[in-house]
Parts: sequence; C-alpha cells; structure tokens
Amino acid sequence: MDNLKKIFDKLGSNVVTQARANLKKKKKGGGELDKSLKYKLKGKGIEFTLADYWEYVDAGVKGKGGTKAEEMGVKLKSPKPWKLKKVTNNKFKYRKDKPPFMAFNGWTIRKGIAPRDAKGKFMKRKSLLYAIANSVFHTGIETTHFFTDALDNEILRLGDDIGEAFALDLIDKMNIKSNNVTIT
Repeated sequence: MDNLKKIFDKLGSNVVTQARANLKKKKKGGGELDKSLKYKLKGKGIEFTLADYWEYVDAGVKGKGGTKAEEMGVKLKSPKPWKLKKVTNNKFKYRKDKPPFMAFNGWTIRKGIAPRDAKGKFMKRKSLLYAIANSVFHTGIETTHFFTDALDNEILRLGDDIGEAFALDLIDKMNIKSNNVTIT
C-alpha cells in the first residue's frame, strides 16, 4: 500500500493547504479553526482533524431572524428586520438557544475589539460578547464550504492517481503460483 499512502499523503497536504486558503479568503483564517486543521495517515486511509465547530462554519447556520424591536420588547410601526446571512443548507439552524457568548471571547481579543461607551471608557467585555452572540443567533453563520470544497477538489484532481496507486499496490500484493493467483 505504499503507492496509495503516498497519494493519501499528497491528498491530505493539499486539502489542508487549500482549506486554510479558503478560510483566509473568507476572512476566517488565523484562528483556532485554521490552527486545528491537520491530517494523518491512519491504517489504509486518511483522517482529518478539525476544531469541534468546523461543520457549522463549513455548512453555515440559519439565523432565527425576527426584528430588532422584538428583541428589545418594543412595538414599532415599522420594525427593522435582522439581515440573514446566506446559508445553503437546512442542516443547522438556531431555534431557541443562542450560541454561548464566551465562545466569541478569543475571537474578539484576536480582532482587537474592545467595547467603549459614548465617553470613550472601556465597557465590560461580557456585554460585547452577549451582543455578538445575539447577533449571530438572529443573523446566522454564512456558509463557507472551506473544507468540503477543498476535499472535493483534491479528490477530483487526484482521482486518476488514486486509482493507479491502488492498482499498483494490488499488483505488488499478487502472489502468482502455477494453479492460482492470490492477492493479500
């Protein structure tokens, strides 16, 4: 299986590189998700490891929607609706539970976002995190396909090489005797 392992190693390396480039293109690179993206050859296959939330970023999450006035418990004649992000799946959507506000703490620190009041004084970080979580709950998370596109593209690109490597490995494992042929 040496030929196939070489192709899987190339596949893994190319997918990780392309997925990271896709994240960067979508302005989501450099964070925990980017750093967690790895692969390793395992048995006769390949295994990719990513941060727990990768699928939400890849597939997107539909926001709850509604209006901003609704959120504050105010009745207006023409309330302003939340602008929903483009999500191309029905797999994930917010219904009742908002995302945990502390999940955005590292992101706000990396981005250098520090809340200030009208007088320029720093506000409590929890207020900012709650506002971000609330916004994500209503607007959703846009679909990126950062990983699935990278994997699909590389499998299509290396498809012939994978088939050839598999065939060569099978030929290497053939044991031909006068009355039978075995492949181990």
